[in-house]
Amino acid sequence: MSMKLKDVELFYQRLAEVDPEPKGELIFVNTYTLLVAVVLSAQATDVGVNRATRRLFEIVRTPQQMVKLGEDALIKHIRTIGLYRTKAKNIISLSEKLIKEHGSEVPDDRSALVGLPGVGRKTANVVLNIAFGRPTMAVDTHIFRVANRTGLAPGKNVDAVEKALLRRTPKDYLQNAHHWLILFGRYTCKARKPMCDSCNNSDICQYR
Repeated sequence: MSMKLKDVELFYQRLAEVDPEPKGELIFVNTYTLLVAVVLSAQATDVGVNRATRRLFEIVRTPQQMVKLGEDALIKHIRTIGLYRTKAKNIISLSEKLIKEHGSEVPDDRSALVGLPGVGRKTANVVLNIAFGRPTMAVDTHIFRVANRTGLAPGKNVDAVEKALLRRTPKDYLQNAHHWLILFGRYTCKARKPMCDSCNNSDICQYR
C-alpha cells in the first residue's frame, strides 16, 4: 500500500530535521576515487571498502596512477572485499577508458558512466548525485526495502522503485533523498529487526 503524498512529504521533512545535510559513508578524495569506491561497494559494506581503500587512496588518486599500479597490486589492497578479482579488472579497465576517451576525467553523463567497465545504473546515479549534484535516486537494497516496507514508493524491482521515488519525492528533498533513505534503512529500518519503537515516522509508515 502506498503512503499518501502528504505523508511522503512529512516523512522526508522529519528525516531532514534529524539530519539536515546527509552524507554518504564512503571515503574518497576526488571524483575519480569516489567512482572507484562506489564500484568496490557493490555487494560490500562501506566500512569494508573504506578499510581497504585507506592506504590505496594515499598512493592512487588518478586513472594514470591506477593503471601504473596495475591489477595485481590493486588486488593486494582490495582482497578483503567481495568479488575483488572482477572489481580489480574492471577498475583498471575503466581507468584506461577514462584516459583514452574522457581526458582522464569522470564524465558528468549517465550514459558515459554506464559505458565504463563495472559501472551500472546505481553506481552512475551515486556518482552523479555526490560529485555533480544531480537529483538522482540510487536504489540499493536498503532503499528498495524502505520504499516497499514503508509504502513510500512500492515497486516490484529496482527500476520500478527508482521511477516511483523520483515521481513521489518532493522536489525540495530530491537532492538528498537517497542519502536519507540509505541511512534510514541502514540504522533504523533494518532488514531483520526494524526499530519501529524509535522511528519518528512510525505513525505514517505502512508497515505493521
